[in-house]
Amino acid sequence: MKLPPLRAVQCFESVARLNSFSHAATSLNVTQSAISHQVRLLEEYLGETLFVRQGRRLSLTPMGEKYYEEISHSLQNIAQASQQIREGESGKIRLAMYSSLAVKWLVPRLESLRQQHPEIDLSLAMFADEPEFSDQVADCFITAHPPKKNYVSDFLYKELLYPFCSQKLWLQIEGKSLPEALWEHPLLSVHSIFKDGNQALDWQTWCQRGGFSLPADVKVSHFSHMVLAAEAVKYHQGIAFLNDYFLNDHDHQQNLVRIPMHELPTGDNLYFVYKQSRAKQFEITTLGRWLKQQCFEHDSDPNGQNLAAT
Repeated sequence: MKLPPLRAVQCFESVARLNSFSHAATSLNVTQSAISHQVRLLEEYLGETLFVRQGRRLSLTPMGEKYYEEISHSLQNIAQASQQIREGESGKIRLAMYSSLAVKWLVPRLESLRQQHPEIDLSLAMFADEPEFSDQVADCFITAHPPKKNYVSDFLYKELLYPFCSQKLWLQIEGKSLPEALWEHPLLSVHSIFKDGNQALDWQTWCQRGGFSLPADVKVSHFSHMVLAAEAVKYHQGIAFLNDYFLNDHDHQQNLVRIPMHELPTGDNLYFVYKQSRAKQFEITTLGRWLKQQCFEHDSDPNGQNLAAT
């Protein structure tokens, strides 16, 4: 397939549509002489005159009219196909994020998003490990490990964890000396926090930050994921480090108690990530503002952790 010089075709289309070399130059952000040069190249390539120039009057030749009718639809189709790949289908957007964050934090807030922005059709994809950053996976991401090139990374929050237990276990702990009272109950360790295997590095690190040691004889149960540990905590199976940022009000009031002791930083910051080429897409910018507002509102809550700390 032999194609004509496509830049010249674009310049011709712009002149024919606007019926002006100067307006076409402004539209394409080039000089008028550059437009004239490209049109001459196309006329030479086709072996046909495309415009009749009579003083300031400009008109298409019969061949020029025919050629314009043929190529204008093709250029429009190319533009639309390219825009859809770059920006996705209008109104629709796919967000990929960690499963725990999706289930415990975002899903309870989706109704608020729908009420504030009914024009956005949001679909969710969840991942446990870092996904491939590609339009084939999602249009945007929430991740602790953003790609270094060709993507924008908007800071959302710094991850801090706290020890949680159920209401039932808290009744057995409340009023006793801390942390000694904690060692009377099973400790639930989450491997994914520090990728530590079965070494309870989350509890060891937390104890070191508090200036005390983890007893050698304490009972520790191991979980691969924070969501599993959170469910175990609800059913009185022990104490685990959870992120109260994505625990909803019902959890706080009915099931879970944050033990009043120091935090456990994971070292992760979470970011809203999207392609640089889509930085001005309405759906992405709107979703990004809404996500930041959710983080700000939680940061302003005296009962919540300081998520915006840097």
